[in-house]
Amino acid sequence: MNQKKILLIDDELDILEILSYNLEKEGYDIYTATNGNEGIDKAKEIIPDLILLDVMMPEKDGIETCQELRKIKELQKTLIVFLSARSEEFSQLAGFQAGANDYIVKLIKPKILISKVNALLQLTSQVSDNAKLIEIGDLVIDKDNFRVSKAGQQFLLPKKEFDLLYLLASNTEKVFKREEILEKVWGNDVIVGERTIDVHIRRLREKLGINTIQTLKGIGYKLIV
Repeated sequence: MNQKKILLIDDELDILEILSYNLEKEGYDIYTATNGNEGIDKAKEIIPDLILLDVMMPEKDGIETCQELRKIKELQKTLIVFLSARSEEFSQLAGFQAGANDYIVKLIKPKILISKVNALLQLTSQVSDNAKLIEIGDLVIDKDNFRVSKAGQQFLLPKKEFDLLYLLASNTEKVFKREEILEKVWGNDVIVGERTIDVHIRRLREKLGINTIQTLKGIGYKLIV
């Protein structure tokens, strides 16, 4: 059995103990670190599927840790989720800007946290960057034939709209930053205006439903499932 690996990075030992106990009961392989530097070293060693990361830590805080983790090629597919007592909007925005997939406030009940972790890991195991056919709820994206359907209705999308939708669907737990979208959909050699992404997002929403794509102001876009 290929068990999923979860790395917990937090300087509060009681938090590590509680999370480890509950996640191990779910069948996950759990690893722990008590500061950012130790967490980065451990992540390089085990290449976890998911990292639960605190914000306030000694030596290196969670934001810096996340930024460094996102620079490591082998960890590009690793989910990084902040689990912090800091609930302010600016803290959450800083977390997403550092490259996090999600941000959870520590007041969350253990059962709900476990359910969220399960959902995150199940979704990412179903969809890969190289998938030829992506099925998310009632949305089906056929890369080979450039076909898209939602709730049985077929859509013929222009290539850039299709590429944008496919990128967002390739990782439904990731917030794609505008610069990353421009690079992967339009390429570095093509100069496009600031409003280009907005126009394509608006068109996709009109065709697939207004709630299909979420905007995180000042950060980027995320596909909602």
